[in-house]
Amino acid sequence: MSLNWFFIFFFISGFCSVLYELVWLRLSMAQFGVTTAMVSIVLSVFMAGLGLGSWASGRLLDKTTPSRKFSALRFYASMELLIGISGIVVPYGLVWGRSLIERVGTSSSSAYYWIAGFWVALILLPGCTLMGATLPVGMRAIDQTLPLEKPRSFSYLYMANVGGAVFGTMLPLFLIEFLGFRGTLRIGALCNAAIAISATLFSSSSTTHFPDQPKPAISSATPAVRGTGILTLLFLSGLTSMGMEVAWVRSYTPYFGTVVYAFASILGVYLLATFIGSVLYRRWSSRWSSENPVVWTLLAVSALLPLLGANPVLLMSHMERLLLGLAPFTGLLGFLTPMLVDRYSRGDPRRAGFAYAINVVGCILGPLVAGFGLLPFLSERWTLVVLTLPWLLVALAPFRPGAKLEIGWRSVACALFVCAGLLIVFGKGYQDMYTDARVLRDQTATVIATGRGMEKQLLVNGFGMTNLTTITKIMAHLPMAFLDRPPQNALVICFGMGTTFRSLRSWEIPVTAVELVPSVPRLFSYYHSDGEMILRSPLSRVVIDDGRRYLERTTDLYDVITIDPPPPLNAAASSLLYSEEFYAVARRRLRSDGILQQWLPALPQTNAVDVAAITRSLRNSFPYVRAFHNEFGIHFLCSNRPLPQRTAAELLARMPEAAITDFAEWEVTPNEGARDATEDRLDDLLRGEINPDQLIAASPQTPSLTDNRPINEYYAVRRWLGRDGGPVNVDASRN
Repeated sequence: MSLNWFFIFFFISGFCSVLYELVWLRLSMAQFGVTTAMVSIVLSVFMAGLGLGSWASGRLLDKTTPSRKFSALRFYASMELLIGISGIVVPYGLVWGRSLIERVGTSSSSAYYWIAGFWVALILLPGCTLMGATLPVGMRAIDQTLPLEKPRSFSYLYMANVGGAVFGTMLPLFLIEFLGFRGTLRIGALCNAAIAISATLFSSSSTTHFPDQPKPAISSATPAVRGTGILTLLFLSGLTSMGMEVAWVRSYTPYFGTVVYAFASILGVYLLATFIGSVLYRRWSSRWSSENPVVWTLLAVSALLPLLGANPVLLMSHMERLLLGLAPFTGLLGFLTPMLVDRYSRGDPRRAGFAYAINVVGCILGPLVAGFGLLPFLSERWTLVVLTLPWLLVALAPFRPGAKLEIGWRSVACALFVCAGLLIVFGKGYQDMYTDARVLRDQTATVIATGRGMEKQLLVNGFGMTNLTTITKIMAHLPMAFLDRPPQNALVICFGMGTTFRSLRSWEIPVTAVELVPSVPRLFSYYHSDGEMILRSPLSRVVIDDGRRYLERTTDLYDVITIDPPPPLNAAASSLLYSEEFYAVARRRLRSDGILQQWLPALPQTNAVDVAAITRSLRNSFPYVRAFHNEFGIHFLCSNRPLPQRTAAELLARMPEAAITDFAEWEVTPNEGARDATEDRLDDLLRGEINPDQLIAASPQTPSLTDNRPINEYYAVRRWLGRDGGPVNVDASRN
């Protein structure tokens, strides 16, 4: 059997692993909430499974001595088959878990996370553990079939695995666009099955070596301290790289945006550079046995390059920023990580499994340290500096008394330290662009409030969310005025600047607002001078949670639920607030004659496919849907009962005086009072009513937007082919 076949197996396996991680994470978010805690739970369980599997399989193989007639290749085949089965089974387990938690009916967030976290671990851990176990088992298979390749077997499989993972960051995005999440999982399962069948066939035809006596994998003369030092470096590489990844996402979001392809680009550059580094290590290690200590100094400096790549002052393309900031550091880690594991294990699966598990432990702790311990208190810039400090200490290696290094290389190390100092002192982040701003940080995001008067802005991780506009007032007043009776309460999903929340409060009713980012509501008074007074009212309630998860857990009923998902329309995870499954949950939380208001941004930026998908999901979820268009977008009103036909004057008559004053706050002119301005704006909306069926007809083949088919988020192929339908012809769609 050729060594190339092992490369193919682990390349495909690496592709499948990232595919499963991406889809399982998204399906978990759909079932248990798009919160930082839930994302951390899922990713931690995934990484913990990899570490556990690596460690456990290494110990198991250590007890199964080479003298026993045990085919590691056949064992590997069975593991790949089980991984494929888990890929198909996990979604059903997640759905079952959510229904189970709903029946328990816990209202406590902490209790909910404990129960949900336990269930996620129970469902995901078996498959993730099997993924982690494949590396030591693959090493044993190489030892049995190609024993001369044993000493560097880990780095070879690691290189193949990372190479496949590069494709796993992008190819699944195209598969999801056409097949949905479940269909994409089936592709992954078929790939695992193909590996299993091929490996089984090769196990029957290949010559397997079973030595009479076990061969020691590492010399007993190897100093224990050296082994401890290698494990420390592996732990640090996992901790710092994954911690930095959290900071990188925040640093580069202002340039790349919040779509799934932006996050995939960051991960893709990370893994591609890691793969190139591992390839270079394989070539280097065939000739050399020790590295130049200056490489550790270079690693420390490269860890600080994102301070340059994310600097808003420098004129670079987005991809140039990403390559400059990420590629050198991750490429060096791709070189050094397999080197360290090879050096520690020397082909012994048990030691390799243990070393890799230590690296994974660092990978688990890194995002927790960065997301919960550093970023809530420090800027992205200083977070990166803190995470680089361990490498700056390691970088002192060329200056140790025992280091046998030429003066030229010592000079290079000194120059690199100077570069590190310059990067720390002169590095800048996107928030440095806003000198007159309030900046708040939490475990979810960095939030910036800036601007004056009507030019005030809200930025989350450097991306603009909203501005002061009457559009957000319409989201409150239009559905309230259409109610057949005086409203009792209302719910706002997505707080933003708080304008919709404030407008609903002008009706003097209890209003609940649900916001995912804790710092956002704390800036309410920055945008509205009466913000603190409104928040202190007993009629005001702000809940920090995922809006969909809140609706699933609450037992309250509302007269009006108004939804304004964060822009853009194709933002990552935004479909969870546009899907049929979400609307089904929202419908249960409406009173029998209640109204759901859904906002869709301006049509020139919203193509016919997305409009048709969202409109169809609304029509499939509510028996009565009306849509009102103005120059800024569409306001959908949805209800279980027919919505009455009313004139602008009739709507105005149903509004309290405080609501009229609020509506016209930014509309009044010297020649027009609040009542006239409000009536004119309402009249414009009513005259712009659109037939929802005509919006669907603009792209009749487009299916409804569901959790499984997030059409608005995955669009690259159809946009590339020019099949997004273009803008909707609103005039032709009106009644």
